[in-house]
Amino acid sequence: MLFLRLGALPFIMLVALITFTIVADNFLTANNIANILRQSSYLVIVAVGQMLTLLTGGFDLSVGTIMAFSSVVGALTMTWSIVNFPDAIVLSILLGIVSGVLSGILIGTLNGIGVAVFNVSPFIMTMGMASVGFGLALYMTGGVPVYGIPMQFSDIFGYGRLLGVSTPVWIAILLSIILFVLVHKTRLGRHLYAVGGNIKAAQLSGINTQRGLFRAYVLCGVMAALAGLLMTARLDTGDANIGVQFPLESIAACVIAGVSLRGGIGRVENVVLGALLIGVFKNGMNLSGVDSYMQTVVIGALLIFAVVMDQFRLKLLAKAA
Repeated sequence: MLFLRLGALPFIMLVALITFTIVADNFLTANNIANILRQSSYLVIVAVGQMLTLLTGGFDLSVGTIMAFSSVVGALTMTWSIVNFPDAIVLSILLGIVSGVLSGILIGTLNGIGVAVFNVSPFIMTMGMASVGFGLALYMTGGVPVYGIPMQFSDIFGYGRLLGVSTPVWIAILLSIILFVLVHKTRLGRHLYAVGGNIKAAQLSGINTQRGLFRAYVLCGVMAALAGLLMTARLDTGDANIGVQFPLESIAACVIAGVSLRGGIGRVENVVLGALLIGVFKNGMNLSGVDSYMQTVVIGALLIFAVVMDQFRLKLLAKAA
């Protein structure tokens, strides 16, 4: 049975595409499809990073803060550099990108140390770091967006196109491929599955579970930081308030895609599809005139429905076996 093999996600996507095509005349157009892909690219990047922590049996509630913190740090670095070295635009952009990524690595490292070394609950550790990072971002900016970043940064990473496809989409594709290889083709990926499946058995097998947990949170921080920098390029400003919805949406994209909250189960390509599904729903509801508050209700209901359907599928598989 096709449903048993593929799960509910492809069928939900098909129903969503048909429904929104009927409801909104301009939904299934080339421009709107391109718009959905661009809008979804940020969530795809964060979600595949979030998957790494979910595979270990944890999660990262600080991804939104990492996006905001990297946005602020990267923007401040670029504005400082462009003021002091006005002719070194490429250098300013590179310094901004590096500093933004390093800020994500910093928060990811602290999360990883707390969870892997000190055995702090991922909920407490990442929620605490979310508060710390958000407070620092607000302190650094005074709550005011950072303007004055180089125009070329936005032109390339925010509005740039290659073969008619926007730069964020290409970067999301590239990062998804890298994560696919990392998770499904390398020793690190196998260790992440083992840690999430049964951490005690993994330890008895000689796997360094602390290192696996630590790397998962650091890589998640890197992915969130890259998404934050791409959003900074799109908005042409560094903002401490971007990324607020991404912790919930990234976890939702993973769970909708069949990633287990208990760890040890999940596929990168399914997570990409889950993030695209959320993008399709948000875009379709916007075009259909659905109230923004009701959109939150629909996303939550979608998450619950997808989980219930997959649980039903797993029971059928168990009976079939």
